[in-house]
Amino acid sequence: MILVQLDAVTRGYGVQPVLEAVSWTLHSGQKIGLVGPNGAGKSTLLKLIAGDLPPETGRLVRSKGIRIGYLAQEPTLPDTMMWEAAASADAELYTLEHELRRLEARMADPALAISANGSALTRTMEAYARAQERFERLDGYAHEARVCEILESLGFTEAHFDLPTRVLSGGQRKLVGLARLLVAGADLLLLDEPDNHLDLAGKEHLERFIRAFPGTVVLVSHDRYLLDETVDGIIEVEDGRLTEFQGNYTAYAMEKELRLLRQQQAHQAQQKEIARIEAAAERFERWASMVVNERHARQARTRRRWLAQMERIDKPILERRRMGLELEGWRGSKKVLEIVDLDKVFGQCEEEQILFLGLNLVILRGERVGLLGPNGAGKSILLRGILADEPMSGGEIRLGPSVRIGYYAQQHETLEPDATLIDVVRDAAADARRLMTEAQATALLGTMLFPYAMCRKRVRELSGGERSRLQLTRLMLSDANLLLLDEPTNNLDLPSCEVLERALDTFEGTLLVVSHDRYFLDRVVDRIVELQDGVLIDYAGDYSSYRERRER
Repeated sequence: MILVQLDAVTRGYGVQPVLEAVSWTLHSGQKIGLVGPNGAGKSTLLKLIAGDLPPETGRLVRSKGIRIGYLAQEPTLPDTMMWEAAASADAELYTLEHELRRLEARMADPALAISANGSALTRTMEAYARAQERFERLDGYAHEARVCEILESLGFTEAHFDLPTRVLSGGQRKLVGLARLLVAGADLLLLDEPDNHLDLAGKEHLERFIRAFPGTVVLVSHDRYLLDETVDGIIEVEDGRLTEFQGNYTAYAMEKELRLLRQQQAHQAQQKEIARIEAAAERFERWASMVVNERHARQARTRRRWLAQMERIDKPILERRRMGLELEGWRGSKKVLEIVDLDKVFGQCEEEQILFLGLNLVILRGERVGLLGPNGAGKSILLRGILADEPMSGGEIRLGPSVRIGYYAQQHETLEPDATLIDVVRDAAADARRLMTEAQATALLGTMLFPYAMCRKRVRELSGGERSRLQLTRLMLSDANLLLLDEPTNNLDLPSCEVLERALDTFEGTLLVVSHDRYFLDRVVDRIVELQDGVLIDYAGDYSSYRERRER
């Protein structure tokens, strides 16, 4: 069954086209991943399908009666308790339930029974009967249990249900937003980066949910592991066009490479054929001019017509322009980092909140360590403790004598909001005792995909992806041999993630990285350290090895 059909749809912003005459048919039951660089038009495509944006040209048809649930990158929740925020998504049931409570309270009022010979009570009871009948027809008495079941399937417990939505973390807000779509009864889910801000447990709940969802899902995500586990098709959004691939992300990556190679071979073969026909046409034209001969002129015209009618094969772009990230590093001390009996406690006496007690950790030169744990376990605080930016309550952190740290902050707090991009780069060079001219800073920013016109922009004007690339530029200038990276792939598109992975692969130093990007962890780390319930647990190997051992 066709749910949504796009026919030659165009959409842009101002004079800048984003999607150009794209066509696509979405069928029921499909699980589709949308991939492409930042700004390619993935979110625009979701908004078009959801009806939040109209096409500028072309036709977009939705199946009659289809219920679409759209989860934006930053979902808006009602300012209520979590359970009520989820339950109120079914507006009719929620309104009916409140109406029943209101009518019950009215019927319990003794003054109603004696007013106007009880006629008001009769009318109220009749209204209650009608509302109750409608409520039962909508299976309203199962509504509460269904809302609880949905929230629990996304990892929440009853202890969470009374939390105000305003105190929820970014990841929790995403999951409650997802729960609202289910409560509302959507049969097509449009999910725009639903995994952002989720810890590993949250991502696993999201995976299970998408796999079990009986309807159709269109998913925008930069999490390649999530795409591998949940989707059966990929739509690539690039250069204003849509290209369809069967299978998960890994199958897409392999098939795309094969298609590009085949296109290159076909393009080269066609160019040879075009050159042959061109030469023949020129030869016949030359003969026709030397000896007036209509047959030669006709032969020349025929070959020119072949060329005009030939459907040209575009020359493929085998390697698109990517970040020029290079992290050189150097060897330094053999024992890079040692943590001994480290404690972190907030508050005093009866109001103490223990984050961790007695942590011990040794990292040696050249190790690639992934620091995992649920949100709130203290991973970012531990990194700031190593930087001496966060005081610890007890214990000791020792760095090797020849260790120089490079730090990537999750919230980009190392970037001065009012500084220009040129200022940021030149200051980073000065910190590493290098002199850098404005022209050199501009050239370096260009290699990190910042056009010349952006170099005088202020940090506060940048998008999340641009701030991430700017932080990586600073890291490249840091002359560090110990990298502390806190969620470095957040906000990066997939090509940039791959560049970062290659740069870390050749980095001649030591790495301690906090990340919930499982594909990235599998590519980068050779040791996992899990911080949970205030203790560290050590696992040798990459993320897949860690997950297998943990499940056993």
